[in-house]
Order: sequence, then structure tokens, then C-alpha cells
Amino acid sequence: MQNHLKYLLILTVLIGSFSIYNYIIYTSKTAYQTVHLTEKAIKGENIWLQHNCSSCHQIYGLGGYLGPDITNVYSREGKGEKYIKAIVNSGIKTMPQFNFSEEEKDQLVQFFKEIDQTGYYPDVNAKISKDGWVTIKNKQHENGK
Repeated sequence: MQNHLKYLLILTVLIGSFSIYNYIIYTSKTAYQTVHLTEKAIKGENIWLQHNCSSCHQIYGLGGYLGPDITNVYSREGKGEKYIKAIVNSGIKTMPQFNFSEEEKDQLVQFFKEIDQTGYYPDVNAKISKDGWVTIKNKQHENGK
């Protein structure tokens, strides 16, 4: 009977510790800010979702691996607005050809532009401290936002 109480006490302490830890983690302020997309960018995101673009492409490394990561496609050298519009309408290699209207292309470009402003991927300047915390380079903080 005494072993039973001992295990119950240990289990209670573990559950309590886990609960306190989660409360601290999920209620503390971090360096990450909430990303607010404009209405135009949200429409671009909806196009992204409706056409299941994440099955082939990634944002911050999350998504499919058939196509490239598009986190910073807007600001990448040799890319940008005209490149994005040309690629989504003509397709390339295994990417299908989409017949988006100019308005839809503008919405997609705005979505990519606003994602691009949130940070870098891959973040080659990230610093990993001994406790495992990763400090990332954030474009919004660089631009004084």
C-alpha cells in the first residue's frame, strides 16, 4: 500500500510540474510577434491553400520537397514580383501552369512579400545558446517595425 502512495505522489508531482512548465511556456512573451497579414495577403494565402501549394513548396522549411522553399522568394536576387507572376502562370518543370487573373497574381505576390518580411530561411545567422534557445534574425526588427 505504501508503494502505491509513493507512486501516486511521484505522478502528482510530475503532472504538476508539467502543468506549470506548460503554463509558463505558453503564456510568456517571446521574441516572436504575431504576424498580421493584410487582407490582400490573406486572399493570396487562400489561393496558396486552395491550390495545395504546400504539398510541393515550403514556407520556413515546412511543406513538400518537390519545389523550392518560397519563404524569401520575393527578396531573393533574381526573383521578385515579375518572376513570381511569370512562374505561377507558365509553370516550370513539374509545377503545373495556373491561369490566375492579374488580381489573383497580385494577391499571391502580396502573400509572398509579407511572408518574406517575417524572417530568413534558412537563417544562417541564427545563434544557438548552450541551453538550446535559438536566437533568429528577424526582418521586422531590422526594419524598425
